[in-house]
Amino acid sequence: MVNLHSKEKKAKYVKDTFNSIARNYDFMNTLMTFGMDKSWRRLAVKRAELPKGGTGLDVCCGTGMLTIEQARAAGPAGKITGLDFSENMLEVARQNIRDLELRDSIQFIKGDAMDLPFEDNVFDCATVGWGLRNVPDILKVVQEMVRVVKPGGKVVSLDMAQPEIPVFREFYWMYFNRVIPAMGKLCSGNKKAYQYFFNSSKNFVHQEELAGIFAKAGLVETRYLNLCGGVVAIVEGRKPATCNPDI
Repeated sequence: MVNLHSKEKKAKYVKDTFNSIARNYDFMNTLMTFGMDKSWRRLAVKRAELPKGGTGLDVCCGTGMLTIEQARAAGPAGKITGLDFSENMLEVARQNIRDLELRDSIQFIKGDAMDLPFEDNVFDCATVGWGLRNVPDILKVVQEMVRVVKPGGKVVSLDMAQPEIPVFREFYWMYFNRVIPAMGKLCSGNKKAYQYFFNSSKNFVHQEELAGIFAKAGLVETRYLNLCGGVVAIVEGRKPATCNPDI
């Protein structure tokens, strides 16, 4: 088992894992969530309040599905950027927009979520889907997202969460631990990757704690919204219209 307590080792392990499953990632996402991932992404973008013709950033964009939802919200006059460090995921993302009418409003770039290659205050919003539980330093990533968002803009995360309903919670973790890795092996030939998904989800911070990290990063109006009994949560915050220099 890789020592994921080391930031460098975790980054390499996560990158190798996502590179290995990129081709089947979207299919498995839909299968694991019974198709609910699509509505979750739409809701996350709605919470981001991206205006028509706006500029949006999608961090840890993977295969670009949340990036595409941003592009739909912003319309043809918008400018949306998806960033990821996995070359294989970005390759699939570019394939996913090849026949999309809005493809000219989307660009995908390779980059580090903890050191975003953008100036301050350039995006109307920033989203991250299924990404924060995989990064070595959650606070650093959120701080970077806050930095590049314009004052008044939203930062929104869509990710796995900690179910709060007794009995359902125990059943869910049993299902995730036993069924999902088996499905991953059948569909992608990589059981180990989906066992990591279980481990990273089970050990991820509670959504209330994540909202606290958003506040620590300098966001206001922080809150979380549980979906599907807390299996998934949207966590959001707004960059103050006037920034506090002490933050």
